[in-house]
Amino acid sequence: MPSIEQGLYQLGRLDELAGQDTSVHRLDPRAKVVTTLVFLICVVSFGKYEILSMLPFAIFPIVMAGQGNLPLDFLARRLLIVAPFAVVVGMFNPLLDRAVVVQLGGLGVSGGWISFTSIMIRFGLTTVAALVLVGTTSFYSVCMAIERLGAPDVFATQLLFLYRYIFVLGEDAMRMARARALRSFDGRGMGLRVYGHILGHLLLRTYDRAQRVYLAMLCRGFDGQVRVIKAPHMTGRDVAFMVGWSVAFLFFRFNNVPLLLGRVATRVIA
Repeated sequence: MPSIEQGLYQLGRLDELAGQDTSVHRLDPRAKVVTTLVFLICVVSFGKYEILSMLPFAIFPIVMAGQGNLPLDFLARRLLIVAPFAVVVGMFNPLLDRAVVVQLGGLGVSGGWISFTSIMIRFGLTTVAALVLVGTTSFYSVCMAIERLGAPDVFATQLLFLYRYIFVLGEDAMRMARARALRSFDGRGMGLRVYGHILGHLLLRTYDRAQRVYLAMLCRGFDGQVRVIKAPHMTGRDVAFMVGWSVAFLFFRFNNVPLLLGRVATRVIA
């Protein structure tokens, strides 16, 4: 039960952070969504043996988090929670690719370890960028921006419902877990069979509640579109933000910035 409550709190915490009033929060959601999309495409398009070339991309989430007043420790904890998924994806690379491609002093580094490191860096950059986007825009505004950018209404609406349904599912699971704990004595009622029954009842309860919520929305005029009280308008500042960062991402993608800086530093020293 505490883990369920903690998970719901962390999701709600992102919505709270998205309600702040900073220069990043005031940007048009469409500009932030497009910029983040260009960032993700550039990061995931790197080769499996590239590491240093991706490091300049860390500037974007760091600057956005700083300007958007997002706690870095909060983002780091969220990143650590989902990090095991990336570890599972790349954990077999060192075993399958044992050819030595880099020599660090007298130590040979295989391609598997380099590709594993590359996967972890890409995972970290893309995950933090997504967290920063939601933390400075809100998931509702992200869905609205996706719809305004031309995505099907059904896709944006279902994405929003999926996010909101997590809270419905979590609240019901929390109540059922508390009820089970109050009715358990001497460890009874803790087996897998009981959890199977709880899971079945949980799905039935959340389905019924979702039906009631949907009917209530229809009674209030819901027609399948994501609506906002005040429609956002793209300004010159939003365009400059989107174009400026996109150009920077493309430059980082097609130029090895750390290598260029190293060459410049070498020439200055020489």
